[in-house]
Amino acid sequence: MNKCFFIIIAWGVALCAFGQNTLSLPSAMAMARERSYDAMVARLNYMSQYWSYRSFRAELLPSVNIYGNLLQFDRSMVETRNFDDGRISYVENNSMSNSVSLSIDQNIVALGGKLSVQSYLYKLDQYSYDKTTYNSRPIRLSYTQPLRAFNSLKWQKKTEPLKYEQAKRAYLEAMENVGIQVVNLFFNVLSAQSVYKQSLANKKDREYLYEIAKKRHALGTVTKSEILQLELSVLNADVEVANNLLNLDNCKFSLFSYLRMADYKDIELLPPYTISDKAIAVNDVVERALDNSSHNMQQQISILEARKSLAQAKANKGLQMQLSSEIGFNKTAETLKGAYSGLKDNEIIGLSVSLPIFDWGVSKGRVKMAEADLEAAKVRVEQSHETYLQSLRMCVMQYNAQASQCRNALRALDIADERYDITKRRFEMGAVSVTDLNTAQQEAEAARSQYISLLKSYWNNYYLIQKETLYDWERNCDIVNVFE
Repeated sequence: MNKCFFIIIAWGVALCAFGQNTLSLPSAMAMARERSYDAMVARLNYMSQYWSYRSFRAELLPSVNIYGNLLQFDRSMVETRNFDDGRISYVENNSMSNSVSLSIDQNIVALGGKLSVQSYLYKLDQYSYDKTTYNSRPIRLSYTQPLRAFNSLKWQKKTEPLKYEQAKRAYLEAMENVGIQVVNLFFNVLSAQSVYKQSLANKKDREYLYEIAKKRHALGTVTKSEILQLELSVLNADVEVANNLLNLDNCKFSLFSYLRMADYKDIELLPPYTISDKAIAVNDVVERALDNSSHNMQQQISILEARKSLAQAKANKGLQMQLSSEIGFNKTAETLKGAYSGLKDNEIIGLSVSLPIFDWGVSKGRVKMAEADLEAAKVRVEQSHETYLQSLRMCVMQYNAQASQCRNALRALDIADERYDITKRRFEMGAVSVTDLNTAQQEAEAARSQYISLLKSYWNNYYLIQKETLYDWERNCDIVNVFE
């Protein structure tokens, strides 16, 4: 196999190829991976997962936050109650409050709790009484610990790295999918181009043979029926040329619009006729696929997500408890300096409890549903894995067999073309009928179509194997290692 064919060429090389009005399959694939909408979507999908992973990593680190309520002016009538007789009266309130707090928060992944260090200052100006009050908490250490609760961060720590790694490999597979799409579009153009050129040649041959047949008819060696048959074939050839040209234009538009190229009128495609005799071992492909592809990671994520749902259902069932505690200092004074001197201790600790007495089996039902979903996920993963391996093995076997099939198809094409040439010459000498000539032509066209179809399948299967394994079998290197 031509080694240079498989090297992923740079964009500049592709532009150079375009400057020469020729386009090879590797050049088209490089352009599509750079410019196509599918490639752009793949890159954006990866970036979305990348920032999702970055956000998760940030949740594991301490966060610094500042909160404030500034210039909260309040002039209104407020309700007051006399503690001696219980009478309610309304008095005028004319005040402004300002508060600011600074906190450092840290999630404790192993325990599922949250630790916070805060500093708080509050100022109240009561204009009706010409009085100012400060309330300070210079330092406050608090910790909240759910007991028997679902620890989402702990599960995210298991799933998020896998999702990010799976996203990287899915991006590489998407790029390979772009290449496979280009292979299909590229060979569609080659096939349509071959059919169109052959129809032009057939039309020329039919016109030439029709003229000969008219001369032979004047001599009485060709019947009127054969003359009419040839005339009909000339008319059909005209129609076929027009239809094939339209099909060629449509195929070119599909290819170059995928490459996002507007000016492609004079561009000629270079067919990738070189194929390899080297076979790829099925076991090697399976091993590479299990190591490199996103298939295994996606299965692991599916099982982990199902187990996560089960753990959450179990944690939400029954007794719920949460321990809250804080320790620090505070002080209230009429001056800012006084609010930070002679600080008083401040300690709070408490346990909140919630226990559903009877919920009609809702919690139990959710647990059973999660258990069933987990077992179903295991079955789906096992079935998907077997199907994946079987399709991979079939693809490798088809690829290994297609090299010899392509060579046989090329030999069959040579034979069919040679037979058509011989039949055409014999028809010119009056040795065969128009029916024999048509049969030879149809066989040549069928052989040409089969050869291009086998070439398309050959390259399709090669790049499909490369996509599933993320391994360059020509250069013997992992595509995954090139990602960074």
